[in-house]
Amino acid sequence: MVSFRGASADGYAAVADRVGAVPQAEAAATADDLFAAAQTLRGEGTLRRFATDQSVASEARQGVVRDVFSGKVGAGALDVLGVAASRRWTRSRDLADALEQAGVIAAVRSAGEEVDRLVDELFAVRRTVTEHSDLRNALSDPVRSNADKSALVSGLLSGKALDATVQLVRQAISGSHRTIVVALEEYESVAADVRGQGVATVHVAAPLSEADEQRLASALSSQYGRPVHLNVVVDPAVLGGIRVEIGDDVIDGTVASRLDDARRKIAG
Repeated sequence: MVSFRGASADGYAAVADRVGAVPQAEAAATADDLFAAAQTLRGEGTLRRFATDQSVASEARQGVVRDVFSGKVGAGALDVLGVAASRRWTRSRDLADALEQAGVIAAVRSAGEEVDRLVDELFAVRRTVTEHSDLRNALSDPVRSNADKSALVSGLLSGKALDATVQLVRQAISGSHRTIVVALEEYESVAADVRGQGVATVHVAAPLSEADEQRLASALSSQYGRPVHLNVVVDPAVLGGIRVEIGDDVIDGTVASRLDDARRKIAG
């Protein structure tokens, strides 16, 4: 997930806390509003610098931000923007990044009790984009408009995936991340974090049984001190065993890895 430092970390925590108070019924609309506000602040340097200028009184910053966005966003997003304008930010650009991240949280909260399904769908879309170069190129083509890309996403996912999934895939196309794949991977982590979980990508040669998945999830949860959501990838290159990626950690117990180790030892 996006990492904030110093005052920005405290500012983001306050913004995220306020997003958590938005009713679920309003969360999807609030997410769209926060995404739009983040885009506006990135494009309007004067407004962004004013909103983060610590030489200006907090009340004045809040007042201007509320005036600018009043009537353009809903009450929930306007409340979040007021909190954001009242905080200190280490870097001016952190304000827009925090609002975009808060929008992701709001989108996740709109899924209610189906967050696990949301994580699975985001992972499935990420894998599809990774494995199909034509789709990846179409969604990353700078010549195509975001509206055109959004229509493509709707055609692929509408009626087949959660509304929150469609919303976040659209944001992955137009947001601040360098690629859609990077954005979707982060959104998976945010979604799991909202439920107090971690996310582990598990590479195996053949599908795991439900019992094996439960045992692995239990073992990882014990190791990391929190529930872990598994994304399982069947990969023939694994040969046997498993490879687990969770955060920056990699646990490689595959046959392919052991063979590579053996070759290095023989060559050495």
